[in-house]
Amino acid sequence: MPTNPPKLTLHMVASLDGFIANKDNTVDWMHSTDSYPAGVTLTQEDVTEFLAGIDCYVMGSKTYEHALKLGWPYGEVPVIVLTNRNLPKGKESVELYAGDLETLVNTQLKSKYQNIWLVGGAMLAKAFLRAKLVDEIVLSILPIILGDGLLFFDYIRQEQRLHLKDAKAYTDGMVELHYEVLKEQA
Repeated sequence: MPTNPPKLTLHMVASLDGFIANKDNTVDWMHSTDSYPAGVTLTQEDVTEFLAGIDCYVMGSKTYEHALKLGWPYGEVPVIVLTNRNLPKGKESVELYAGDLETLVNTQLKSKYQNIWLVGGAMLAKAFLRAKLVDEIVLSILPIILGDGLLFFDYIRQEQRLHLKDAKAYTDGMVELHYEVLKEQA
């Protein structure tokens, strides 16, 4: 039975104006109280089933520290934290990494995992996009305009074509856009 090739998905939650955190790096706005009756209802079973399909998470050190403070949402799924700092390993499933991104993705991650999710932060997302290591982008847009803060996409400095795979609106007003990053043909 043929298997799909491993993929690295960049996932980010952002405000409508493209911010992923307030100026003070808080994300308390990430819970929508909006109501959109025509949207899809997301159940806990849906979330559990979806998360079960993720083999590995990759994140930057600030996202890692934030996740430790909020309560670890990643369970025992392997997590690779990209950092040059000496950080505490809060869980056995965490590995700290400070090397080349292409080596990490193509040699280490894609040889072990099928469904790898890059979940933060902005600098790391841009580095992976510039290196053309991202296969898909899932952008969850919440119904809020922050007006200022940490931008998700700013100055990537290269054009990358995308193919819309899916778009969903949820009952809480969140809209999720799922793109495939089109690889340039030689």
